[in-house]
Amino acid sequence: MRVCASADEAVADVQDGSTVLIGGFGTAGMPYVLIEALLRRGAKDLTVVNNNAGNGTTGLAALLAAGQVRKVVCSFPRQSDSFVFDELYRAGEVELEVVPQGNLAERLRAAGAGIGAFYTPTGAGTLLAEGKEHRTIDGREFVLELPIRGDVALIAAHRADGVGNLVYRKTARNFGPVMATAATTTIVQVSELVPTGAIDPETVVTPGIFVDRVVVTGAPGTPGSTEERRA
Repeated sequence: MRVCASADEAVADVQDGSTVLIGGFGTAGMPYVLIEALLRRGAKDLTVVNNNAGNGTTGLAALLAAGQVRKVVCSFPRQSDSFVFDELYRAGEVELEVVPQGNLAERLRAAGAGIGAFYTPTGAGTLLAEGKEHRTIDGREFVLELPIRGDVALIAAHRADGVGNLVYRKTARNFGPVMATAATTTIVQVSELVPTGAIDPETVVTPGIFVDRVVVTGAPGTPGSTEERRA
């Protein structure tokens, strides 16, 4: 695990065409500092995996508005404040893959766990199952779903220690733990970096083995401390 001096350093090698897993449930747990750095980086043709398709004009919505996203994979593409995505999608400027929320979490978990695919009844008999393999098990129809793997995961956590073990703050936890396991490179913004051993092993949510880079964005209530302010 490497502690980066800035968010720009942390995302400096994100390439055009990457699949980027972005944590967050709406604005809770959204890694705003890392997204802003990715905006400055200017990587294009990105496939972004997130629970939503952006909120307002910041975070993922800003990345969409900048024309850096080719495709969004999400569960909830339409909210009252998802107008940036809505306009781009209706104009044919961004692709969409809708994934039921439970399937989204499980497809990410499968990637991290090395599971090749899994059957689920969710989505069977709907448009979401078109073109996918079906199987009847115990008289019930199931659909085969494939893992979602990322080139990069951008997540926000509350605290990291010197080897990258993470703990999260309340609902800001959401997709962070499964995304951390599903990406080739996991980059984390944290409010606080503490010495190795300062986090009780019993409370570690994401082990440091899944974390590649950490950038400290400041204590709660200070400029740049987006993780706790928005959770």
